[in-house]
Amino acid sequence: MKKFRKVLDGLSSSSPGGVASPLCGSAAGTPTAHAPTPQDIHVQETLVSENFQICKTVRHGFPYQPTCLAFDPVQKILAIGSRTGGIRILGRPGVDCYSQHESGAAVLQLQFLINEGALVTACADDTLHLWNLRQRRPAILHSLKFNRERITFCHLPFQSKWLYVGTERGNTHIVNIESFVLSGYVIMWNKAIELATKAHPGPVVHLSDSPKDEGKLLIGFESGTVVQWDLRAKKVDFRIYYDEAIHSVSWHHEGKQFMCSHSDGSLTMWNLRNTARPIQITYPHGKILKDGRKESCKPILKVEYKTSRNSSEPYVIFSGGLSYDKSGGRRPTLTIMHGKAITVLEMDHPIVEFLVLCDTPYSNEVQDPYAVVVLLEKDFIVVDLTQSNFPIFENPYPMDIHESPVTCTAYFAECPPDIIPILYSIGAKQKKTGYSHKEWPVSGGTWTLGSQTYPEIIVTGHADGTVKFWDASAITLQMLYKLKTSKVFEKPKAGEGRAGELAEEDPYAVQMVSWCPHSRLFCVVGISAHVILYRFSKHDANTQIVSLEVRLQFDSEDVISPSETENNPCFSDPSSHSPQPPGSPGSGTQDSLPCLKVKNRPVRMPPGYQAELVVQLQWVDGEPPQQITSLDINSAYGLLAFGNCNGLTVVDYLQKTILMCMGTLDLYGAADPYQRLTRSPRKNRQSTSDFCMRGLSHFYSDSKKRIRTSYQSLTELSDNQVSMDMERSKSPTSVPYPSSLHYDPRSMPEPVASLRASHCSPVFYLLDNDHVNGHCTSPTSQPCSVGKPRIPGVPEGPRLTRRGPGRPPFRKAQSAACMEISLPVSSHTEGGYASRRAMLQQLHGVSMYSHDEHHTTSYNWSERESRENSFSRSRSSSVSSIDRDTKESVTTLQFGESYGRKGDALPTACLWVGTSLGVVLLLPMSIPTEEEERLEDTITMGPSGTVLMLKGSVLRFAFLDCGGTLIQSPYEVWRDPNGPEDPDRPRRRKLVNFSPSSSQEACGDGHLAVVCSEKQAKVILMPTQAVLFTHNITESSFVLRADVVSVCNSVCLACFCANGHIMTLSLPSLRPLMDINYLPLTDLRIARTFVFTNGGQALYLSSPTEIQRLTYSQEMTDNLQDMLGELFTPIETPEAQNKGFLKGFFGGNAQTFDREELFGEAAAGKASRSLAQHIPGPMGLENMKAAAGGVVGDLARARIALDQRGERLGELEERTALMMNSAETFSTHAHQVMLKHKDKKWYQL
Repeated sequence: MKKFRKVLDGLSSSSPGGVASPLCGSAAGTPTAHAPTPQDIHVQETLVSENFQICKTVRHGFPYQPTCLAFDPVQKILAIGSRTGGIRILGRPGVDCYSQHESGAAVLQLQFLINEGALVTACADDTLHLWNLRQRRPAILHSLKFNRERITFCHLPFQSKWLYVGTERGNTHIVNIESFVLSGYVIMWNKAIELATKAHPGPVVHLSDSPKDEGKLLIGFESGTVVQWDLRAKKVDFRIYYDEAIHSVSWHHEGKQFMCSHSDGSLTMWNLRNTARPIQITYPHGKILKDGRKESCKPILKVEYKTSRNSSEPYVIFSGGLSYDKSGGRRPTLTIMHGKAITVLEMDHPIVEFLVLCDTPYSNEVQDPYAVVVLLEKDFIVVDLTQSNFPIFENPYPMDIHESPVTCTAYFAECPPDIIPILYSIGAKQKKTGYSHKEWPVSGGTWTLGSQTYPEIIVTGHADGTVKFWDASAITLQMLYKLKTSKVFEKPKAGEGRAGELAEEDPYAVQMVSWCPHSRLFCVVGISAHVILYRFSKHDANTQIVSLEVRLQFDSEDVISPSETENNPCFSDPSSHSPQPPGSPGSGTQDSLPCLKVKNRPVRMPPGYQAELVVQLQWVDGEPPQQITSLDINSAYGLLAFGNCNGLTVVDYLQKTILMCMGTLDLYGAADPYQRLTRSPRKNRQSTSDFCMRGLSHFYSDSKKRIRTSYQSLTELSDNQVSMDMERSKSPTSVPYPSSLHYDPRSMPEPVASLRASHCSPVFYLLDNDHVNGHCTSPTSQPCSVGKPRIPGVPEGPRLTRRGPGRPPFRKAQSAACMEISLPVSSHTEGGYASRRAMLQQLHGVSMYSHDEHHTTSYNWSERESRENSFSRSRSSSVSSIDRDTKESVTTLQFGESYGRKGDALPTACLWVGTSLGVVLLLPMSIPTEEEERLEDTITMGPSGTVLMLKGSVLRFAFLDCGGTLIQSPYEVWRDPNGPEDPDRPRRRKLVNFSPSSSQEACGDGHLAVVCSEKQAKVILMPTQAVLFTHNITESSFVLRADVVSVCNSVCLACFCANGHIMTLSLPSLRPLMDINYLPLTDLRIARTFVFTNGGQALYLSSPTEIQRLTYSQEMTDNLQDMLGELFTPIETPEAQNKGFLKGFFGGNAQTFDREELFGEAAAGKASRSLAQHIPGPMGLENMKAAAGGVVGDLARARIALDQRGERLGELEERTALMMNSAETFSTHAHQVMLKHKDKKWYQL
């Protein structure tokens, strides 16, 4: 009958938009008089599957691994290609578009169809693509795949529909841009060179038409051969041979000479009148040595030769060319030669490519360069050529996200409207100066602010300890404010303890952040196990930072040598724990010290976020503290909580005291659901140098190191295949452990059991004075005592060993979400094993396997091996998490108004604690309400027992009222701590409290708690703690990120799984609404940085330099087109300069050249079908389908024909007007000549 009722309940809750009504029999306790029962909870859910749709919105940051660059001088838009097949198109601020080739092949070259709204890309898979830019989302119209030759260079003349394509074999092919098919006209390499030449000229590295005559094509080969090919006569005009390889060629605008750059660092100038030898050879950075030899120089990879109206001297701009002797300590350079002035600009990163921006698109006019766009490997700059000191333009794009590697992200939507202007005003003072005063030259496209915009802020933490606030409103990204957390600490000095080892590492790397936009309270967790609390102020201050140190470690005295444990493994000689002087051998010199030293003097703090409190974990027994895995802060309560694999710490930041410091096991009290084993001692202790932190510098390289997760899981999250044995060999806990050292605590004598309970957690206040009725108090007189706790009635003596073999050492900042993978270590037990396995099977519903060789189980070892090497295997809290390591990490924390116990009638302040074993604990607190009492009286809090158990690590808490509305955490309204005080109106704390009973009338008191773990989600009713709904999210994978977010005026649970699926569940019924396989999780960077936010948005770090934003809301997907910028703007093509009638009459103008007549199928024939394959793009197919669609197709064809006819008529009209103007000019000149010579005799002429 129960099963039948569950089926009915599942059917009722799965109806879209239905009423969520839980099962009566799921109540876990007796409801109070005023509390609602499960039968009373009826929430009308409005979300349905049609409200959700996954769509990428915009990508921010610097293009990862850029390869090429292109610029449209008329539209003024810029395109960047990347090694991963991505294209980034940039215009004015707000115009930022990202497109991706499906093949993922590297983009070798980009060519704009100038002022046509199209772009040609040449990829490493020898495919040409034509992109349509006349839409907000560019799409491929045509593709052409070369089968027998490799593409090396492309050139598209201005206003031409024929693309020249050079290949690795030295041949030059011609492609029609409109039809994207090959012409039969081919320039073979053997016809371009002399017949007597035996050597192959090499690949084509340059193609360009002569500015003087478009019918002449200049072909540069890698070997140093340059050929000018007459396209009409199909023969060579001249050949140039040079000993050094050619990298680039650049014409003078008159078409009479050109310049080449070579591999020996030289520049050669050639004149068309005499091509036997160059008219000039220069080594810009090479000198002649004393023995007459020239200094060897690096290659000049590219040269640009541009003329200017304002100066008779041309600009020669090139990259590279430094001498090998000088370049050893020099950075990559860009050289600007203008007359006799030579300016060398040093770059921070290698130069990928540069372009010179000119006023005119015509190659036969004076170029007049005004800027140089320089694309570096990790930066993008534009140099102003119009000023003598060549300043750079201020970049309006967020290209410096990766200035230091990103280690964590946070996303806040629907922020208070005043927070962005305030942060911008403070951050404006941090900006650099010395930029060019001119406007940003890449100003193409149009963008307008969308109608559905709200304040959004993205926070990024970095490896160097900096935190950046970004304005992410309206799908843009602008820097607001930058915070440097390293300024709180003293700089490590060389030679002082471990400071020398940390000097070149990343001890300040940010692991996680917590921010309350309403109270403007900001908290940062660092890799050195430190927490920094910041308050926002508009005024500068000169204050001293308060520092608290916490000894959150189980086994500070558990060093037991093998000889001592042979006879009595549970005890050791009391003399082994006798205090040692700091300098004595074997003592840890870092014991009771934090990893970093806080400045102990008053520090001047500028306006903005100012550090108020620093909490640090201490070294214990020569080992650094474990990394912090969870954090939460509440401004209304004045409390800060954080936890790691050792336990939980709660700090009263108003009184600057440690409120609680307790091990995870102590949080259970007598309600521990697990039968835990005692820990085996380690054989020996390695030196502290093995435990020192390492930096992030190697983590973000191409071959990333593996990381570990402190969430006690079986999953191996590795970026590359690193041997597990190699990793374990680095761990100080990788030594074998005897199975005889594991004991059941129930088999111990009573005194030993009490000793174990007393020593399980180092509580740092006096237990006999302050541990009252199971509540931990906060004595202001003893803010943080780090001595040994006094245990009444128990003599000081040996302690039971608490260390398990899987304890991870402290490591570098390797993750953005404090992830570490704990390595599986085999352990053997002798008693109580089968019952525990059976209990866990019933609890978690997963199959268990035995570590013990003597237990025979039907387990497929090949299946186990494949699962352990898979990224998306089960991460449930299995027997390995319990038997291997009894430590339990605190994985998530949440302050809020709730019911501490089942019998409570009124909500109180509580702290919800989630652990890596899937256990939810509740800690009620008693906080004084009056402000004076709050600053003086103590706060009492203590565990109330286990509330709930789930599969996998607990990831997220959220609270709903009985009407299904999300309950926000209470907060304190912001007030400036350094503002001037008004004696008439004393400043008092103003609290905003969202009580569960404040928005409920019909249902009475009580609220719903949403708990999500790596495997499942549950909704429970408080205070009865009845489980209303349960949903198993995934069986084959595990959840990486879960958030309760608001979408379409309702709330849902959004989850991102390790297998790349994004899912949403309705609340409170946990009905599946969306499950989409968004992306294959091939990079751990995505797992560490993926975050959800309100409004149906999310983001993640798609590469080390880029942030990808996406939406899972159908409403935002529909409105996305209005939010994106237009890439193409209708602009008239500038007219060519009129060089004068007489100059044009005597042949000064470039000769007209009809390419269609020469390259068309009628004259050149068809190309070989096996040479290249035409592939119509998605847009081409859609147009074909539309054209075949009856009346709609006829209308479309008619409209296209009318447009084409109108364009042709317009062109004809323009040509007619030009001819009329020319005729009138000729008539005027003729009339003037006639009048001048009218009355003269023939002999006077």
